[in-house]
Amino acid sequence: MKSLLQKYRWMLSALAAIFCLANASTAAFYGDPPDTHNPWAVHDNNRPQPPRVEPATIPNGAPSDAVVLFDGTEASLENWFHVNPVDKRKGDWIVKDGALQCVPGAGYIASIEEFGDCQLHVEWLAPSEIKGNGQGRGNSGVFLMGMVEVQVLDNYQNPTYSDGTAGAVYGVMPPAANSLRGPGEWQSYDIIFRRPIVRDSVVIDEGSITVLVNGVVVQDSTPLEGGGGWKKRQSLNRVFPEKGSLRLQDHGNPVRYRNIWYRPLRPRPVDGGTDGRLSKEASLVKRAEIASEIRLDAATLVGLHKALRLLESLQYAEDETARAQADTWITEYVVKLKSLSPKQLETEKDSVISLDRSLQYMSRYELIDSDYAASTYLSDLAIEQAWKKAPK
Repeated sequence: MKSLLQKYRWMLSALAAIFCLANASTAAFYGDPPDTHNPWAVHDNNRPQPPRVEPATIPNGAPSDAVVLFDGTEASLENWFHVNPVDKRKGDWIVKDGALQCVPGAGYIASIEEFGDCQLHVEWLAPSEIKGNGQGRGNSGVFLMGMVEVQVLDNYQNPTYSDGTAGAVYGVMPPAANSLRGPGEWQSYDIIFRRPIVRDSVVIDEGSITVLVNGVVVQDSTPLEGGGGWKKRQSLNRVFPEKGSLRLQDHGNPVRYRNIWYRPLRPRPVDGGTDGRLSKEASLVKRAEIASEIRLDAATLVGLHKALRLLESLQYAEDETARAQADTWITEYVVKLKSLSPKQLETEKDSVISLDRSLQYMSRYELIDSDYAASTYLSDLAIEQAWKKAPK
């Protein structure tokens, strides 16, 4: 029979959880162990907790981790620059009644702040006085990274080509619905943007965009197809930078904007993130990092707590020293049990049940041999003491 720890590719994830130890640093595992593409176990207490973000106290307000690009003040105009030089534009965007207003002939305005994948909130207002029709009425645009346009247009009862209506990914995908309010009413866009990722002319991730117009989903993880444009399609392998400015379009209409803020999104696994399904190589690297952190913590512990923490680390990456120390503890514990009187043995009930369950878990995931002696002994002991039922 192979040694228990010779066959450890992962540590018994349930061991520390079920032991009911007082030490809070002992991780609790209840599900499948790490695998080729997932560096954490299911329900893994070693997985980092989400950071705290305070939601806004007012509707559509910026949460605590948001970057505010325009808050209605003259001062926040300093967060923007005109794309066209002075001698190439007829005017400048202005702040009027707490809104950033396009002045026809001013050209695009862009954020000094550059960002990539994001949650973006923008509110806009088309003029209440209806002038023009089709693309000539309340036309502007929100350009993510200056490359992907979410169309701004007053097409309330104003039809035009569908992939150029409000909420469209311009030239790529019409909105699923027209949820605009009437002219002269504020509209809200909430956008989840994931930029395309292209490496060495290979499309790793074509990117996607989700758009809510006045709370209605009109784009649902729509593929970006290179970004689109006027009367043309973009190449799918068009390279996007990691970060870029947000641009607002001057299309000859005095459209207003307010309450503009964004939150960066956590990186995708293909972009260096560790949440989600990783490549085999990235998963192994992450598992080694987790194991190292756990062993550093184990160095601050003593006795059983230390042994269990070392065992826990083996779930992520093998280590001969940790295996040997854990194997020694299990062997010594079984020897101790065999020497106890019936009365003394009763005090070990919880630990025996816990270790038995843990070893059953290990056997189920082929982390030990099915006939591993310690597992057989503990199971038989638990049945003999009526601490568990015999298998049918």
